[in-house]
Amino acid sequence: MKYKAVIFDLFGTLIDNFPWAESNNILEQMASELSVPAKDFTDLWHATFDERMKGIFQDYQACIRHICQQIGVKAADDKVELAAGMRFEMNKQEVTSPRKGATEVLTYLRKNGCKTGLISDCSTETTLVWKNSPLSSLIDEVVFSCLAGIKKPDPRIYQIAIGNLGVSPQACIYIADGIGQELIAASKFGMHAVQIRMGGDDEYDPYREDWDGPVISSLNEVMNLLE
Repeated sequence: MKYKAVIFDLFGTLIDNFPWAESNNILEQMASELSVPAKDFTDLWHATFDERMKGIFQDYQACIRHICQQIGVKAADDKVELAAGMRFEMNKQEVTSPRKGATEVLTYLRKNGCKTGLISDCSTETTLVWKNSPLSSLIDEVVFSCLAGIKKPDPRIYQIAIGNLGVSPQACIYIADGIGQELIAASKFGMHAVQIRMGGDDEYDPYREDWDGPVISSLNEVMNLLE
């Protein structure tokens, strides 16, 4: 094969991004349980994205308590646990539901001697449910931002992944949906970066980088990139 490894993004790549409206609806339900203004809570939840991804907030509970403090409300512990549980169930549903073709592509790569990796910007909750994903046994090396303490597009997170896989950047394909400058960063690092754009995911377009490199529209097309 032309490449020795394929590293994937998780959200929006191997699994679907959770619908934006449904995600915000859950945040509003969490705010209701905590007796805080829904807009303030939702805005602060999005504003603390980096802290969750880098593991600064070690769990949803810590983030929720911080947000409530910022709003000026002291939430009862049982309400914090309930709100965190609501978000955790959403995360669990996301992570354990692979996209069409994900299992088949990862299995094909394994059978043909191509190493597989994963780099995911995620909170600690994703690391807890990952073992329940049917994809977990098909990935050779996983790098979670919350455990590494860094997130994309920091080049160090790509270095960790290829170092663990024992390949050079030039021998590696990186597949992602392109949220957070991840494709440009991977390309600058020396990897062959490819964007995946599937139908029905347009609501996340405002968060995607401007990308003029190669694009695929399904995971099954990954196999063609190896030839």
